[in-house]
Amino acid sequence: MRIFATIAIRNLVQSGRRTVLLSVAIAAVTFLLVLMLSLTQGISENITRSATTLLSGHVNVGGFYKPTSSEADPLVLESDELKREVREHTPGLTQLVDRTQGFGRVVSAGESIRTLLMGIDITEESNFKEVVQLASESDYKPDGDPEVVEGDLDRLSDSNTAMLFATQAKRLGVEVGDPLTIRARTFGGAANTIDVTVVAIARDVGLLSNFATFVPKSDLRELYQLEPDTTGMIMAYLDDPERADEAMGQLRKALEADGYELLEHRAAPLPAKVETVRGQDWTGSKLDLTTWKDQISFLDWLLTGINTVSFVVTLILSLIIGVGMINTMLMSIRERTGEIGTMRAIGMTRLGVLGLFLLEALALGFVASATGGMLGWGTVLIVDAAQIRIPVEAVQAILMSDILHLAVSPLRLAIAVGSITVFIGLAALWPALRAARMRPVDAIRQTE
Repeated sequence: MRIFATIAIRNLVQSGRRTVLLSVAIAAVTFLLVLMLSLTQGISENITRSATTLLSGHVNVGGFYKPTSSEADPLVLESDELKREVREHTPGLTQLVDRTQGFGRVVSAGESIRTLLMGIDITEESNFKEVVQLASESDYKPDGDPEVVEGDLDRLSDSNTAMLFATQAKRLGVEVGDPLTIRARTFGGAANTIDVTVVAIARDVGLLSNFATFVPKSDLRELYQLEPDTTGMIMAYLDDPERADEAMGQLRKALEADGYELLEHRAAPLPAKVETVRGQDWTGSKLDLTTWKDQISFLDWLLTGINTVSFVVTLILSLIIGVGMINTMLMSIRERTGEIGTMRAIGMTRLGVLGLFLLEALALGFVASATGGMLGWGTVLIVDAAQIRIPVEAVQAILMSDILHLAVSPLRLAIAVGSITVFIGLAALWPALRAARMRPVDAIRQTE
């Protein structure tokens, strides 16, 4: 094996310029692949972190109350008792909160928007203050100072207050301290309003910034005239979010065993189920269990689209590199015909010749792709640490943040390097087989 390795390295060195050019091309493809993987993983982490703070827990207990067979209100009754059940039967539970929720219209002096209203108790939600960052004035005011940051999330503990995102504040034409009116229909059908003051304006988090306005839980109870023991969704947070499906399954069994009626599981956010539940022939109360992946399933298209683009770009570049590898190997075989004949004449088998050329290709592919991969990883770390602001709102919506976030795990880096190396080896297979099929006498004659 040592002899094979020595011959392979010597031949790569002797190829000189061809080896360098092909190595640079392979490293560039791997570099680009790592960047694409880091972008996808960064967006995925943004979605997970933002969605599981703003819209969902890792496991959620929602539900519907139907006073008649044709009505359906997204309410969870007797929430205190239900929270005790969730604490007892959810494995890996680290935090449990509940939020009231509903749809309404937020009205300023000159504009209005329709939005999801989320009622929170800011004193209970430590994760919320870690993820939600206050916006600078320039994010929502045309002549705002980028160094000025106003507002206080802790003031959401006061009654008649609200937190907006920068996009919402810009549309409404408001800033911290301005009054707003929130209008909604109670679940009994009556129109109701409350007056609130903007106490915080948060930086946008992509598409999710357009979905929700946050107010104290007590204000939303007043708006919708809810009982103290009635809520909208109980959100359970786990030490391992990837075990959400397993935890939900165990919780479902426990709740069913304790006599709770549950809706059949459907991977969709709660608002998307309202019309379906209205069409069902039952009355009373039923619970609906979902995971964080169910609640953000409407964003699957985003990751699918980015992964598809990444795959297509990488495939095209890899095919170009593969063609270059085949041409390089064919040229090397033509130049080394006599060497191949000599090695075969002194006893090297066809399998040995095949292995020698494949070893050259794999060595070249691994070294070049590992170099490109490490350069890509280093670039990802530098760019992510730089906290680059994204000024274009359309790009912010796609990246789910106004800060460019790149991330790539060692496993994904290893997969990228391994995949490129294997592809280079497969590209070299046909030229290697061609070299292995040469008869010693014919190979030596071609050099005479």
